Amino acid sequence: MHSAYKTYQTTAVQTATPQELSLMLYNGCLKFIKLATKALEEGNIEQKHINLIKAQGIISQFRITLDMDVPISENLDALYEFINQQLVEANITNDQAKLAVAEDLVKELRDTWKTMMKTAASV
Repeated sequence: MHSAYKTYQTTAVQTATPQELSLMLYNGCLKFIKLATKALEEGNIEQKHINLIKAQGIISQFRITLDMDVPISENLDALYEFINQQLVEANITNDQAKLAVAEDLVKELRDTWKTMMKTAASV
């Protein structure tokens, strides 16, 4: 069963549009933040760290793919930098409040992205 699911995931990524890939990344980032929060609550510092590093990797990927010639990119870059800083500080200090801030911001970005995708599809 695991192999079939892995195949499905691979196919989903390979056939996704760039917009769908971004949505997948936002969802993945949220998943890793939630897993890190759960691990922190359970006192599993190693799993917290592993999942926060994965979330930071996704945020870094968003930052490096920004087209800085587009005006909104500067604002997005600052927001991504802030989210990343919250994740780094949460990893160092085990601060659940910082994880919550990062999670809320990523949710807002994800939800905005989903709305944009629906709007673009209806045009």
